[in-house]
Amino acid sequence: MSSCSFDFSGASVFVTGASGGMGRAITVAFTRAGARVIAADVDASGGDETVALANATGAGSAAFVGCDVSDPDQVDAAVAVAIERHGGLDHAVNAAAIENEMVPLHECSLDTFERMQAVNVRGVFLCMRAELRALLAAGGGTIVNIASTNSVRPQPNQPAYTASKHAVLGLTRSAAVDYAAHGIRVNAILPGGIDTPMLRSALARRGRNPDETAGRLSLTGKFGTPEQIADAALWLSSDASGYTIGHPLAVDAGYLTR
Repeated sequence: MSSCSFDFSGASVFVTGASGGMGRAITVAFTRAGARVIAADVDASGGDETVALANATGAGSAAFVGCDVSDPDQVDAAVAVAIERHGGLDHAVNAAAIENEMVPLHECSLDTFERMQAVNVRGVFLCMRAELRALLAAGGGTIVNIASTNSVRPQPNQPAYTASKHAVLGLTRSAAVDYAAHGIRVNAILPGGIDTPMLRSALARRGRNPDETAGRLSLTGKFGTPEQIADAALWLSSDASGYTIGHPLAVDAGYLTR
């Protein structure tokens, strides 16, 4: 459970990658804070589970919408749901991403590279495009993109993923420059070793020891939680971070300090 208190009563929020992990925690946290959330994902069963968890908080409300973030028509339609149901859009968090490689660049297949960019880069671009149009119409708001510590410090054998997360940070900074004057703040979160199904799956594929990996990826020897990313997302979306624009916020237990 998120440990921070925020008030997003009545706010319209759009979250991608909501079927599990960080996206799920973010959806639940916004709903608990009183927001009306549209939770988007390709995984309908996971999305329904997220919405059930979020609505059990009894504060705001959450509804699921199916969306492949690499498809422009589906993205536009999903954002339109938030606008139609809630009268506009106030905040967006783009958390949808994949990570499926474990080879050096010369062994990386074109299909692997293009699929990674389709979801992690094209997806963020398409979502931001639709979200920015809605936020311009609303007169302001916030976007938070989930990037990665790989955006600034690559891990071995992850060329396509690293390239995609560099691009997410580039999109974040470019939009921050272009839209700050319109009352729209765009920031990114750089999660470190966060204990999500995607991380656990990656460790299993690579035969990595979770305890050793946690010690390597943090100064505490522990993985972070999705709820800690949710705390950061809500802070970046709140008035408490009103002077924070274009910032890559590392939530990584000090990994990037060494």
